[in-house]
This record gives sequence, C-alpha cells and structure tokens, in this order.
Amino acid sequence: MILRVPASSANLGPGFDALGLALSIYLECRFRPAEALTIRVAGRDAAEIPATEDNLIWQTALAVARDTCERLPPVELEIHNDIPLGKGLGSSAAALTAGVVIADRLLGLGWKPHRILDEAARIEGHPDNVAACVLGSIVASATDTHGETRAVRIDLPAKMNLAVVVPDFQLPTSMARAVLPETVSRADAVFNVQRAALLVAALATGSTLAFPIALEDRLHQPYRMPLIPGMEEILRLRAPGLLGCALSGAGPSILVFYERGHEQVCDLVRQIFALHGHRAEILWAQIADRGYELREDS
Repeated sequence: MILRVPASSANLGPGFDALGLALSIYLECRFRPAEALTIRVAGRDAAEIPATEDNLIWQTALAVARDTCERLPPVELEIHNDIPLGKGLGSSAAALTAGVVIADRLLGLGWKPHRILDEAARIEGHPDNVAACVLGSIVASATDTHGETRAVRIDLPAKMNLAVVVPDFQLPTSMARAVLPETVSRADAVFNVQRAALLVAALATGSTLAFPIALEDRLHQPYRMPLIPGMEEILRLRAPGLLGCALSGAGPSILVFYERGHEQVCDLVRQIFALHGHRAEILWAQIADRGYELREDS
C-alpha cells in the first residue's frame, strides 16, 4: 500500500489549536506485512527520522493496536519525506496520521476518516494539524467532552494564495509551548475570539477587507517572538497585495497570505530573516485539497 499525508500549518494567527490548513508537501509511506520490522527513510531531513522501532509512525501504529487490543504484525515500511522537520509544518502530525492509517489497514479495523481523526487527535493532544491531514483544505476543529473531534473544512478563496517561508533553524514545539502563559486576560481572549471569527468569515466569503487584522493574535505569537529573530518585524509587514503573515504552527516558519499576482511580497519575509542573519527558503506550497490518500501499490 502507498499512503500520502500532507503537511499542515496550524493556528493561522488567532485560531490557536483550532484552525489549520493542509499544504501540498507530503509524507509518503509504502508498507506491507513482513516477517520482521524493516524501516527505510529517504527525502528531506531523512537523517533525523529514526529507521528503528522508535520511529513515530511505527510507535503510533503500535499505540492504536494496544488501544484496540489487537496484535500488529511487523511491516516493511519505506518512508519518503518532503516535510521540513522542526519548522512548524506539522511533520509530527503527518507521522501520527500515517501511523493511525497504517494500523487501521493492517488490523482491518475499517475506520472511516472521522474515526481516524478522533484517534490521531487523541494521540496528538489537539486536533488542528491532524484535522488538516485527514480532511485537507482549511479546517476549523474542536474536541468535545467525550473526546470526539468535530471538524469543518472550507476552501481558500480563488483570489487568495499562500506560501511558507522556512528559516534555516529549528524550534522544538516543546520549547515554543513552554513560553506560553497558563492563563490570559479576558481582554486578550476577546481579542482573539473576534479575530478568529473574522478570519473564518473572510476565508469563507473571499473578503480581503478583513486583512491583516484578521491574522492578529495575543495568545501565542507575542510570547514566541523572542525565540524567532525577525518575527516582530515580519508580523508588522504591510505591502500592496500582502494580506498578512502568521507563525506557522509553533514556528519558526512563517505563513504568508497574499493576493494572487503579488508573489513578490513573500520575499519581504525572506529579506527580514536575512537581516537577522538567517537564510530562508520560500516554499510555494498550494493548499492540499485532499487529506491523506491510500492506494494500492502498482
């Protein structure tokens, strides 16, 4: 079997742990039952992906087997990764989703996508990235009191586009989470609720008038600025055709929304990283219209 899972960008500014989108950058896995576990890894950052039992895809599949009281057979697993690791592009969410899908297939569980999403969100701890991995496009998601994830997807308006600017350093999610406060003020909570609602409405209707205010945030980005050189200047960028910038997930990559025909605004972000002594790569990724895809190996 061949499984392809998209990268993802979460938060989108004010939608902390609630909004995400799928990107046309992929983790691809070929797998089949085998006599013994064999893992081979190729592609971007391959040296950082374990080819042992510690591999996150395999560990996730084992976790699903334990949860369902089933025995997972050993597999021959070939991984080709194009998702930058440690850059806020959902590499771990893609691996988690892949592990759940692989376990579902090998164990014959017959889970539908919503059940795949529930399991992946439970393991991940929040649904934003994995919802995008499962459903594709732009997704708003939440987990109810029973642990079930509810998610609704919308499509990026035709007049808008996006790119990701990836700097030459990593930022561990654990470090980016550690700087966040345990509580926030009512004023900051209201600030984010307003902008998250405005952002969803703007994306649903194609209105560009709501930008860049719709991407403003007080819950996570201000606290992460000291960890990412140039981030404060990047979020303040204004230029014709630039709708706005937001931290991609926990960072350090930057998600750039712009009007079609104004691709040059993305280079402004790259230039700011350069002024702070860091090279950066612009990934011209499109929205992935579909989530994970599983097909027979020809």
